[in-house]
Amino acid sequence: MDFSHDELAGVVDLFGALTRAELSQACDELAFKRGTEFESAETIDDAITAYRLVAIDPADTGVEGMVPEATADDPLLAVGPTAFPTLPDRAEDLPHILDIEPREVDRTVLGAVAEERFRADAARAVADADHARITQLLDVSYDLDAWAPVDLGGVRDRLDDAAAEMDGADDRAGSHAPEIDERTN
Repeated sequence: MDFSHDELAGVVDLFGALTRAELSQACDELAFKRGTEFESAETIDDAITAYRLVAIDPADTGVEGMVPEATADDPLLAVGPTAFPTLPDRAEDLPHILDIEPREVDRTVLGAVAEERFRADAARAVADADHARITQLLDVSYDLDAWAPVDLGGVRDRLDDAAAEMDGADDRAGSHAPEIDERTN
């Protein structure tokens, strides 16, 4: 069973934060109710890449509530800046089924974690000249600015410059294309 990134964020939002294992278990429960199975790893990874979810170390976040032993391999996941959390059908029963207490994550600390990751992602995208990722990160930068007390102006300028440079290179490459004389074709 597939869940959208926003549905994953909706499940996480029910609890405030979940480990990957807990989120997978919640999605397994929902899929079971529908008579299907959930394949989690790739969907959750994609939601993190898209900033629908943010992976955090509970030691760094001031998370309130009972937190299992999360590790670097299984950090807590919280709703990210690009998410529009949507509850999947029948998800409202999950807190009772999973018996997980609600958790609260300090938005300022969560924003700092997301900002650090964003800056690393932006540097990697520029270094790799990954135009699609640069464009995606430009959009994310506005959401992240509105979502948490961060200032991404300088990073956004570097992303804009890199995108403009790539667009200019594409334009220059296109201007050297041979002209086709339609009268001879």
